[in-house]
Amino acid sequence: MKSSRKRQMQGPGRESMEARGSRAPLRLVFLLLCFYTALPRCCHFLSAEAAPTVVTSLPGFDGALPFRLETGYVTVDEENGAELFYYFIESEGDPRRDPVILWLTGGDRCTVLLFEIGPLKFITEPYYNQNGSVPRLRYHPYSWTKVASVLFVDSPVGAGFSFSRNPKGYDVGEVSTSLLLKKFLTKWFTEHPDYLTNVFYIGGESLGAKIVPFIAQKISEDIEAGLSPLINLKGYLVGNPATGESIDQESRVPFLRGMGIISDQLYETIKEHCQAGDYANSKNVLCAQAMDKFNRLLDEISGTHILYKKCVSASPRPNGQTTERKILKEETGVLRHPPPRPPIDCETYGNYLSYFWANNNITRKTLGIKKGSKDEWVRCHDGDLPYSLDIKSNLKYHHNMTTKGYRALVYSGDHDAIIPFLGTQSWVRSLKFPITNEWRAWHLDGQSAGFTITYRNNLTFATIKGGGHTVPEFEPEKCLAMFSRWIFGEPL
Repeated sequence: MKSSRKRQMQGPGRESMEARGSRAPLRLVFLLLCFYTALPRCCHFLSAEAAPTVVTSLPGFDGALPFRLETGYVTVDEENGAELFYYFIESEGDPRRDPVILWLTGGDRCTVLLFEIGPLKFITEPYYNQNGSVPRLRYHPYSWTKVASVLFVDSPVGAGFSFSRNPKGYDVGEVSTSLLLKKFLTKWFTEHPDYLTNVFYIGGESLGAKIVPFIAQKISEDIEAGLSPLINLKGYLVGNPATGESIDQESRVPFLRGMGIISDQLYETIKEHCQAGDYANSKNVLCAQAMDKFNRLLDEISGTHILYKKCVSASPRPNGQTTERKILKEETGVLRHPPPRPPIDCETYGNYLSYFWANNNITRKTLGIKKGSKDEWVRCHDGDLPYSLDIKSNLKYHHNMTTKGYRALVYSGDHDAIIPFLGTQSWVRSLKFPITNEWRAWHLDGQSAGFTITYRNNLTFATIKGGGHTVPEFEPEKCLAMFSRWIFGEPL
């Protein structure tokens, strides 16, 4: 029997007694009364942690879910009452043997819900929020859950349905968020011991990828110390990854030149007058002027994919509503901060639909969302909550983990202008590992799907042809092929 099912059989009063056994006798009597009379409502508010929810169907999806979905909360900061919300989807292959992956998304406290690598997507069709309806969902055939069990976590605290009872719990940074996630994993695996024998990987994209090697290192240190539970960590993977190094942004200059977006003359001016490592803050007047021109040209394209239509982000800001958003608010009459509506042919249209799906009361009840924990769900917080960028560079963690022999996959979409592959390729080379397999094409259905190179210490770098930021949103079939081959130790 799965541990999650075992935990569901426990009464809420039983957990409360263990957590609060030192409280006054009258409370103990009350708890016993709640437990033995099976009245969960009177006990719920005293329960330290609610049991996970096994979700068999979802609003907007036709029929029963074709995979096992468990949702729940894990308390990671007892002092402030901060809880991280998760979606655990068992592998659709062989969950007893397939890998387990923690997945972290990028952005500013963005949610992992229904984006990137998961098994559900929104149907792209006009939506008018009428009669309490929700946007419709479809099964995603290129989900990574085809070959692995994926633990999606809304992190940092405040992302998605994660919350803190004390506002101080939202004041986190990259280091504290990483440590809270390590605590999350310790508690989650303790409650789900059936998965401890499965090999485990940590994955993330964009800003979420920045903390991945740091978390991996902290887990590896626990393994070396023999601390329980012994997580079967084998490696990590990062896509379009931020590092904290200036190369993440400065590689945009040669990338946009190569793509014909800036001129040779502007490129040469920037290289001549801007100091490497400080393009954005240069006091050189000629550099500042050149970078101003560069940013205007960059603003002419979609940074997430230079070939796609430039669209509104569908991520609302709490302040400064635009006319477009005011009109939408009158139209829907539901959300306090409704997103702008992008054209239906925009890649961001699914982001827009997500607000109406996640803020629906039936959806929240189905997912097991705690009442009062989230006034309004937003896809990303867009700078309205504090977050310290206190990992200045993560390259030493990449070096440490790969030197220890942990496997690592670093991949980039070759049409991403936010964190171009040129910068990623550069810092991978800076680790100075010997090459074991020279640069070559990798294939899908007889065609090149990208290019890859392998280094000593089990480090692989790969590009995905036609991919943007983030890659699985643009090239899901290629990404699944890359992931499934790598995760099972096969050549790309």
